[in-house]
Amino acid sequence: MRARANRYVASLLAAGVGVLALPALAAAGSGGAASGSGGSTAGATPSTAPPVEPGNTTVSASGDGITLQTKASAFVRSGVSVTGTVPTGNAGSPVEIDQLPATPGAAWTEVAVVQPQSNGSFATTVHTTRAGPLTIRAEIQGSQASSATAAPPSISVTVYKRSIATLYGPGFWGHRTACGVVLRRRTIGVANRTLPCGTEVQLYWKGGVITVPVIDRGPYAHNANWDLTMATARALGMEGTGVVGAAALPLTTTSTGAGTTSGSGAGTPTTSSATSTANAAGGATVAR
Repeated sequence: MRARANRYVASLLAAGVGVLALPALAAAGSGGAASGSGGSTAGATPSTAPPVEPGNTTVSASGDGITLQTKASAFVRSGVSVTGTVPTGNAGSPVEIDQLPATPGAAWTEVAVVQPQSNGSFATTVHTTRAGPLTIRAEIQGSQASSATAAPPSISVTVYKRSIATLYGPGFWGHRTACGVVLRRRTIGVANRTLPCGTEVQLYWKGGVITVPVIDRGPYAHNANWDLTMATARALGMEGTGVVGAAALPLTTTSTGAGTTSGSGAGTPTTSSATSTANAAGGATVAR
């Protein structure tokens, strides 16, 4: 039986490092370590982190005389602010806003109807209770397409859920994770208690977005939902426990699974007898 402690997180908490939060987010409590160590596929370690993309960009589209725009990132319960225009000749007609979740078999659903201003401009907020990719479109109610090839404009948005995230690494390097990979200093990935191994997750931190796979199980302390490897945290600019935006991406059938950034895939974690309990220093101990 061998006990492992997340000494890095414990030292940060003991030193009183403040929680790093998203803009306009409240500070959250400290986190714990994963139930196993996290790592890269088949023991291989990615040499570089995936790019951190800007998350605050504006996305727009136009079609059939309609324009539509919003921010690329939004948050559960805060809503997706949508603006656009229609031809002034259609200013008297309601504009229907539909959404399409990125789940197999999903269908377009009407979520709002807005009356344009006399100049053709309109604005509304789409509310959603689920995190994940979302496509939004706008069309004029009761109108026919202006041509056989015309289609209403649609834009893609990622909706994030605010969640507490902790960091782990030192003390776990060289150990195999619950997803069957080995943690290295440069391993990119995240631990989660329930998502299948290899599921790709988009993490939003202070305007930046990174996509990483689930490589481990955990965390199990301090109400944390995610445990980021040190390499993932460095790529995002995180230095300690914080509140991130998180959104799991739909699984595909073409990827190899955990520990890489080449796609998501459903995996089965290896059987583990590990149990986790929080220690007094704010980390977690794991016995195997």
